Amino acid sequence: MTATPLATHRVEKPWGRHRLWPGFDQAMTDPVGEIWFQSPGDTAPDLLIKYLFTSEKLSVQVHPNDAQAQAAGLPRGKDECWVILDAEPHSTIALGTKQPVDRETLRAAALDGSIVELLDWKPVKAGDFFYSGSGTIHAIGAGITLVEVQQNSETTYRLYDYGRPRELHLDEGIAVSEPVPYQPHPMPGLVEPGRTILVEGPSFVLERWAGGPRSLALPGGMTGWLVPLRGEGLIDGLAFRAGECIAVEGAAELLAAPGSDLLFAYPGDTRI
Repeated sequence: MTATPLATHRVEKPWGRHRLWPGFDQAMTDPVGEIWFQSPGDTAPDLLIKYLFTSEKLSVQVHPNDAQAQAAGLPRGKDECWVILDAEPHSTIALGTKQPVDRETLRAAALDGSIVELLDWKPVKAGDFFYSGSGTIHAIGAGITLVEVQQNSETTYRLYDYGRPRELHLDEGIAVSEPVPYQPHPMPGLVEPGRTILVEGPSFVLERWAGGPRSLALPGGMTGWLVPLRGEGLIDGLAFRAGECIAVEGAAELLAAPGSDLLFAYPGDTRI
């Protein structure tokens, strides 16, 4: 078994914040929008774990699926999900469109900004969970702190960006978009005391664990990612705490303090 603490990488964004989240150093000059957890060396693991901190709405965007990405010469598409840690009153996330929209209408709306009115803006609060599969048009609103678990791909097609001077990708984005109302991803839910399955495939599995002891057994060659949202503990003698991410391989014994709240993600569509 190996348990490796991952390095944190701060990504400064104009829509980020100066106050982040317990467990992160607050000393900074420019606003931080994202914190990524990175593996050592030049490895490109299947999944990427991020924290996001928003003070403004993010762009309206969409991601390709695996087949679409590979047809464009990219390694993989991007399914992602969000665990909401904190949200200001009236914070929202857009997922899908209110009604089915044809692609010509979608393009025109992206060009004139009315795409914002076509989207289904959902109120969010701490504790909410959303799965955004490839093809889902989405936008994360202001005043939100969340953890994002995603396929390790930064292929993002922007459809609209509120007049910010950044490149849009209308041709690519319209081609992979599914401009229809959002359908929540089936969530198996509680499978045993202290263990809830939030996502079960097709691209990854995401579990949420309470504190206490737990035995892990990952198949050979598979990596899992332990994300302590709250609390602390040990995994095969390695101490961890909230605000960190630990890459795990093989078999391991975990002991999390009472009251801890942990995420555990791994690739594939079958729970370990």
